[in-house]
Amino acid sequence: MDLSELLRELTETPGPSGFEGEIASQISKLWEPYAGSIRVDRVGSVIAVRPGQGQEPRQRILLAAHMDEIALMVREVATHEGNVFLRVTEVGGVDIRHLYSQLVVVHGRRDLPGILGSLPARMLPEDARSKPYGYEELVVDVGLTADEAEGLVDVGDFISFRQPLRTLLGSTVTAKALDNRASVAAVTFCLEYLKNRQHGWDVLAVATAQEETRLLGAFTSAFAEQPDLAIAIDVTFAKGAGTSSGPGIAELGRGPVLDIGPNVHPGLLVAIQNTAKELEMDVGLSTHTRGSGTDAFGLQVARVGIPTCLVSIPLRYMHTMVEVVDTKDVERVGRLLGEFIMRLDEDFLDGLARALMEGEA
Repeated sequence: MDLSELLRELTETPGPSGFEGEIASQISKLWEPYAGSIRVDRVGSVIAVRPGQGQEPRQRILLAAHMDEIALMVREVATHEGNVFLRVTEVGGVDIRHLYSQLVVVHGRRDLPGILGSLPARMLPEDARSKPYGYEELVVDVGLTADEAEGLVDVGDFISFRQPLRTLLGSTVTAKALDNRASVAAVTFCLEYLKNRQHGWDVLAVATAQEETRLLGAFTSAFAEQPDLAIAIDVTFAKGAGTSSGPGIAELGRGPVLDIGPNVHPGLLVAIQNTAKELEMDVGLSTHTRGSGTDAFGLQVARVGIPTCLVSIPLRYMHTMVEVVDTKDVERVGRLLGEFIMRLDEDFLDGLARALMEGEA
């Protein structure tokens, strides 16, 4: 599997949180060769089921990687001297410092290419020249007159960023939406890894909708599918220039990161750590002391509760248009997931509960 090309395909497909139709269609095509069944549920999440070879009724593990991305939304269609300018608001955790001069696509009646512009610094009051632009100063310019734009764009239309994937040195790539298409790629690698291998449990691969805004797809898919175990796959902060060297900041290119915290079942964490040891694969550790801010929370609390773990891919410059990952980390996460699934047997859950009761987890 060419992970760079897979990431290019995934990141260059738009999928703002709440407007994931195009990326859902793309992921459905990618996962279809590896699944016994595939569908898009009521809220827009993609759910692929890969049957295991164990005796029925088989136990089930759910892998969740959110497919939505941060974006913008039209909040006002303004006109000035016959030209149309779009004022916007954020969808998800957009860092406004990175918006000026970005290329975008406005998803109106048809897709409209545009740019995020504002007055140049020399035309601003002196006390505003060194400050970042706010949403009141920024506009999306699609190059149309008010008459030409009539009926093409309206309040509530989504706007995605237009940024191609670029390869950097070594095995690193940069693109927008690597949070969390890198994890979708890791799940895809896992599914291909399992294609010609034996595994007893059913595997539910879910590309969840609306994680960036409300963890929606995690809550609904876990509630509906009732898995026995769940793993959320996401990205985590990687070290870069000026970042802390303390715990919780991952090393780019050093492999998966496993979280410890309230959203993680300790016995499941140990089992995945043991799989990594058997593979002689380095893994990092990170922590969260309240909610993890990922799909792991939504998975964990579904119905009567689901033993859940969080596996992450190190990423630099999160929530920008130039996020960076190492494709080796993506592959390692996919392989770790695949090997862990192959080791699941029908006694795993009993052992997980027993270890908790005995204090061994």
